[in-house]
Amino acid sequence: MTLNRDHAATTDHEAVARNVEAFRLAQIAADPKALSALCADDLSYSHSNGFLEDRAAFVANATDGKTEFLSITYKDPTIKIVGSAAIVRFHWQAEMMTGGQKVANSLHILMNWQKQGDDWKLLSRSATKL
Repeated sequence: MTLNRDHAATTDHEAVARNVEAFRLAQIAADPKALSALCADDLSYSHSNGFLEDRAAFVANATDGKTEFLSITYKDPTIKIVGSAAIVRFHWQAEMMTGGQKVANSLHILMNWQKQGDDWKLLSRSATKL
């Protein structure tokens, strides 16, 4: 029985890691379909300035073309599976074009992913400026 539980934990860890990377790539591509598919219906997305968004607002704002990501790096990610939840932390570094200006950004990110059926969905995200 322990083998199955260990295998499930490994499989869940790998699935969350794949979704975290898919989310990063979808942010860079500003892909509304991919972002929407990775986010839970009840998403709570908190920016480092305190601005809060639900799923619809996050997807719309992340793909409206006002910001173009040149690069996004998730440094030193950690993933901890706790039952049907996954706690993901990393140092977010990005270069972007916004308002005609090239801007660098460095944040600490906390993501909470929830297993919904066989899929892991982003349930909440919080950012802190570094």
